[in-house]
Amino acid sequence: MSDHEKIEKEGGDAPADVAPAPAAEPEKKKREYKDFGHEEEKPTHALVDMSEIELKAEDLYNKDKVDLETIVVEDVFTLLQATEEGLTTEEAQRRIDIFGPNKLEAEEQNAFLHFLSFMWNPLSWVMEGAALVAIGLSNGFGKPPDWQDFVGIVLLLFINAGIGFYEERSAGSAVKALMDSLAPQASVKRDGSWKKIESAELVPGDMIAFKIGDIVPADCRLTEALNVSIDQAALTGESLPVNKKLGDQCFSGSTCKQGEAEGVVISTGGNTFFGRAASLVGQDDDTTGHLQKVLAQIGMFCLGSIGLFIVLELLVMYAAHRYDYRRGIDNILVLLVGGIPIAMPTVLSVTLAIGAQQLAKYKAIVTRITAIEELAGVTILCSDKTGTLTTNKLTIDKELVKTYGPFNSEEVMLLAAYASRTENQDAIDKCVVESVAAGKAREGITLLEFKPFDPVSKRTEITYREESSGKLKRVTKGMTGIIIELCTRNKTVEVEDALEADVEEFANRGLRALAVAYEDVNGDHHEAEGTGFELIGLLAIFDPPRSDTKQTIDDAQALGVKVKMVTGDQLAIAKETGRRLGLGDHMYPAKVLKDGPEPGTKHLSLDEMIMDADGFAGVFPEHKYEIVKRIQAQGHLCAMTGDGANDAPALSRANVGIAVEGATDAARGAADIVLTEPGLSTIVHAIRGSRIIFQRMRNYSIYACAVTIRIVTGFAILVFAYKFDFPPFMVLVIALLNDGTIMTLSVDRVLPSMEPDAWDLVEIFIYAIAYGLYLMLSTVIFFIVIYKSTFFEDRFGVDAYNMHDDPNDPHLHMIIYLQVAIISQALIFVTRSHSFSYLERPSFALMGAFCLAQLVACIIAAFGDWGFTYVRGISGGWIGIVWVWNIVWYVPLDFIKFAVRAAVIRPFKRYRHQKELDALASTGVPLVRTQSRAASVHESLYSNRLTFLQRINPRRALSSKPKMSGAELQRFSSISAHQSGQALQQGR
Repeated sequence: MSDHEKIEKEGGDAPADVAPAPAAEPEKKKREYKDFGHEEEKPTHALVDMSEIELKAEDLYNKDKVDLETIVVEDVFTLLQATEEGLTTEEAQRRIDIFGPNKLEAEEQNAFLHFLSFMWNPLSWVMEGAALVAIGLSNGFGKPPDWQDFVGIVLLLFINAGIGFYEERSAGSAVKALMDSLAPQASVKRDGSWKKIESAELVPGDMIAFKIGDIVPADCRLTEALNVSIDQAALTGESLPVNKKLGDQCFSGSTCKQGEAEGVVISTGGNTFFGRAASLVGQDDDTTGHLQKVLAQIGMFCLGSIGLFIVLELLVMYAAHRYDYRRGIDNILVLLVGGIPIAMPTVLSVTLAIGAQQLAKYKAIVTRITAIEELAGVTILCSDKTGTLTTNKLTIDKELVKTYGPFNSEEVMLLAAYASRTENQDAIDKCVVESVAAGKAREGITLLEFKPFDPVSKRTEITYREESSGKLKRVTKGMTGIIIELCTRNKTVEVEDALEADVEEFANRGLRALAVAYEDVNGDHHEAEGTGFELIGLLAIFDPPRSDTKQTIDDAQALGVKVKMVTGDQLAIAKETGRRLGLGDHMYPAKVLKDGPEPGTKHLSLDEMIMDADGFAGVFPEHKYEIVKRIQAQGHLCAMTGDGANDAPALSRANVGIAVEGATDAARGAADIVLTEPGLSTIVHAIRGSRIIFQRMRNYSIYACAVTIRIVTGFAILVFAYKFDFPPFMVLVIALLNDGTIMTLSVDRVLPSMEPDAWDLVEIFIYAIAYGLYLMLSTVIFFIVIYKSTFFEDRFGVDAYNMHDDPNDPHLHMIIYLQVAIISQALIFVTRSHSFSYLERPSFALMGAFCLAQLVACIIAAFGDWGFTYVRGISGGWIGIVWVWNIVWYVPLDFIKFAVRAAVIRPFKRYRHQKELDALASTGVPLVRTQSRAASVHESLYSNRLTFLQRINPRRALSSKPKMSGAELQRFSSISAHQSGQALQQGR
């Protein structure tokens, strides 16, 4: 039974004229009860000479030449060189060679090259260079290569690469969801007879057949259709199954809900509607992920600082100090190893991975961990309607039931439920029956006869005996025009005017109308004539919003996130849903995305219209993709929610793709976050959680940049002024201790922002320079006091060793090591807090890790008499002096933070904001900071897992079989909840 036909448009399909009145009275006006539905497109003929079209993909799927989806079926057969008798086996095999199989294939990816790609970025290059320096250049003058530093650096590199490699390789098959979405077998006519074959073997020109319950195996045009209804909600976003007739197109992957059909295949594999949607996933595969862009700029800041001081050191050491070759190399290694935040990708990955586990507690499975960082900065949330904002389940709106006779709204719904099936229901009967209390649809009556819906009568009818009175009664429900024509009682002009107005109101609001009529039956036989039908009511059918959707949208907007609806359903439905949810009804049809704003409207450009709109309706996958892309071009981070295969391209393109509970495999695979609980409330938890995680990453970034500044400036100045040669291995020890402690930032206690977060790198660099220079002074002054005076020996009675005579005394090396190790780690308590650091309690994990690291550092300082590096253990008195010195220098750090914020950060932000306002006032166009060519080049170096592999893989010819790279389809795959939780992918 087709529910779509019940509520189909009546314009032209059903007689709507009222019977002529007597001659003495004026003729009644012609009425059209125009219900809501689709506008029908007429088939066309090919506009080119079909003899010029060759049987190849370049011609058949070039819509500038011919559109197989809209031309008449006779022209389809001519172009495909096929008949209704089907193809021969030999011809089908020939076409397989031309068009390829009816599936999407993934290219194999070299696992070893995939692993190497994780070491393809500037930070890794510098560390790789440092490793080569340690093993290849650090020899001579009677000294062996620096094996210790070489092994430590290589271990750091391989640990980072191994984590990323494991996360991506465990993500599952890239094409599983697509293959599962295609029918495994198809009924095809080959060699004049029907047979079952693998759907992958279908080719254009094949004759196929399908029936109720079957999945359509390929895009086709129907040559026979018997009461066919197709559910294509997962592809187009339409709420209801769609009736199909002779000549209509059916999409691959849609489901036959009713009837039987035969058709000719017009496209297979990547050329189908489903395949074109898949090809949009990862289309802009050279686009660098947002976090990678931030890492690129932080990396260039660190590299620039290190490079500057390395050049200065080379000039000073070899030109001024006349260092020998090996001595100078050791100092260069100190800057390279100590200044590069090589652990930054690993620290951020661990922070994101633990954050993903925390989000899983809110039923949000993260399949791409870097999406957490981007979710924190999302400013616009584009949401699909069907199944996302709404339940994708038809419902009677009890508040809008219209009554015209002696029955109230509850009685009208009950009588309509009588006229509905209680078993084997379609969507319409199901929603009508569910509008009354359970069991009421047959309570108190005895069923005598039931006439189910059929495409001709377009209504259902029940004759029953009322048990309380013993009388026979009859109820019918169906299309408005049909029902009103049956009515003979109380059919007044006033009733018809009211009905026409109500139907028009429903249609304008995107509600489906279902009319109900009633009559008493004469006699005691169910086939007896009735007293005449009387119109008693009109029901409004709609797809209701989820119960928590409105609150979720309100919460999102309170967090500074603008919500836009982007749906494949009709404009009127979208507007009605928007009104019910408080989104607004300022929505546009999809055609404006091609035509742009109309002249004379308030919008000067399509981008301005998109930013101003509350939503768009009637969109296809490429439209959703374009909307997200244009929003991103305006400088916004965009999230997209959805549940169908039609949402997959936009889910993949968005900064954060979110698949709601019950989503198709294709949508879950393309998404970055998969919700396993109904509704969107989880998104609000995810946004808050992501902002907490963002704060942790920001705190670490300030810390890492500050440590780079303090290392390169501090040790370079000591070399310049005092020829102080710090051992490279001890810098590596400091880095290991720092990174071990910083890992616990992933569970630190921080408060989320109430506005979208953004990486303000200028702010980060200003703080880092201020902290770094201050810490550099703490080390340089400490060294000078020790080297140039006897202050500590006189006041505390500690041993002077040989530090006053030799700036490179091994005991002095150990003292400087301990001072740098302690104050560097203590800096994290300042960067993580907004007020005084002692007022914002850190997590127990962070505090415990800090104490453990300091214990290890002190043990090394006391007992570290290592022969391979130039250090010696120091006394407990010197360890105490270092602690007191660092505590004294730590206290002013909070005041430096406040001073920088007041004197530099806030004035700079005010200046930047005013500049944006001036640009908006003068041009009417918001100021969006664009990237320089140099910045783009630097960022492209961080798109390592994609561009690196693409550059070393040969390009394929245009004539090759349609394939999609594994990288493009990596997230367009079926990922179970458990596997997704374990396979935390990294990067795009």
